[in-house]
Amino acid sequence: MINSLILVQIKNLPPLPNSVLEVQKITNDPNASIKDLVNVIKDDPLITANLLKAANSPLYGFTRQIKTIDQAVSLFGMSTVKGFVISFAVRNALKFDLSAYGITESRFHDVSIKRNALALNWYKKERSKLDIIATDSFLIDVGAVVISLVLNSQAQAEEFKNELNIENRYEIEKKYVGATTSDVTAEIFKHWHFSKDLIEPIANIDSPEERAEYVEYAASLKILREAVNLLEDEENAKDKALELIKKYNLNENSFLDAWDMVEEN
Repeated sequence: MINSLILVQIKNLPPLPNSVLEVQKITNDPNASIKDLVNVIKDDPLITANLLKAANSPLYGFTRQIKTIDQAVSLFGMSTVKGFVISFAVRNALKFDLSAYGITESRFHDVSIKRNALALNWYKKERSKLDIIATDSFLIDVGAVVISLVLNSQAQAEEFKNELNIENRYEIEKKYVGATTSDVTAEIFKHWHFSKDLIEPIANIDSPEERAEYVEYAASLKILREAVNLLEDEENAKDKALELIKKYNLNENSFLDAWDMVEEN
C-alpha cells in the first residue's frame, strides 16, 4: 500500500501549464495538423528552446542542424513532441532532489533523453505506437522524485540510499514507502489527468503480462528501463534488455539498430 505521505505529496503537486493541455488536445485530435502543434509551441519560449536543443542532440541521429520549431516537429512527429512538452512541464512542476537515490537532476534528465532516443529509433517503423511509448519513456522514473522528497522529509534518505542498489531497488522502495517508482508515477499521472493509455503501461511496467491490451507498451518501457538504468550505467544492460525482448517477443533487430545508434553518440 502506498505510503500516505506519498499520496499527500502527489495531491499537492501544482497543475501542469495550459500549454500541456493544448498539446494533448491537438495530438489527440485526428483532424489536427503539425502546424496547429507548432503554433502552440512557438508561444512558449522555454519549450521552444528545449525542443531545439533536443533535436540537435546526436542521440536522435538527425543529419542536419535543426534551426526551427517547424523542422523539429516535422522530424520528431507529433507524438514525440507531446512527450517532450509533458516532460519539460513536469521538470518545472517538481522540485528535483534525488539525493535519496544518490543521483543528480542532470543524471535524471540525461537518462530520460537517452531512453526516449532509444525508443524513437527502436519504433521508427511503427510510429503509431510512439504516442504512448515516446511520452512515457521520458517519465518512467518520475515517481522517484516524489519518493526522494518524502524520504528526505522523514530523515530517511541516507538510510534508504545506504540500502539501495540496482538489484534491490524496487524491494527497498516498497520497504520504505509501500510502492515502487512505477506505482508512484502512475499515481502522478492520475493526479494530472493523463489518459488511460499513458497510465496503464506505467502502472504495469513491473508485470506487463497482467494487462494484455497494454503488454507491448509496458514491456517496451520495462526494456527501456533496463537498457538505461537510472542509478548507474550497467555493463550487462544490453543483455538484460535482450532477454526481455525475447521474453515478450518484440523486435530484436530494430532494438539492436537503435542501441547502436544511441551508444555511438
